[in-house]
Amino acid sequence: MILIKKIILFISVVLISVSVYAQKPKYEKVNFKVWGKCEMCKTTIEKAAKSVEGVKTARWNIVNGKLKVKFNPEKTNLERIQQLIASVGYDTELFKATDESYNKLHYCCKYERATEE
Repeated sequence: MILIKKIILFISVVLISVSVYAQKPKYEKVNFKVWGKCEMCKTTIEKAAKSVEGVKTARWNIVNGKLKVKFNPEKTNLERIQQLIASVGYDTELFKATDESYNKLHYCCKYERATEE
């Protein structure tokens, strides 16, 4: 009888472990353009992206201006990530930072902005 209880307990633990493992979130990996210039920009852009719930990683490449993000699409989306980055002063492919937030950037972080016609 004790052996049967141990076997049932073992099977239960295995099934629970498999169930928890199967529920790992599926992350999306996306690259998009974020305007900026320097290491200070890199720090601010990555910090803003990582502050969004569901973002696992964010790395901005200074040379090509591309941000590589890995996020859980059940918790956030690309628009929300880009909105938050724009709110700290950096234009993205989808959102333009307000003049007010752009003007708050350090002088070395002020990138050339596209003009609207």
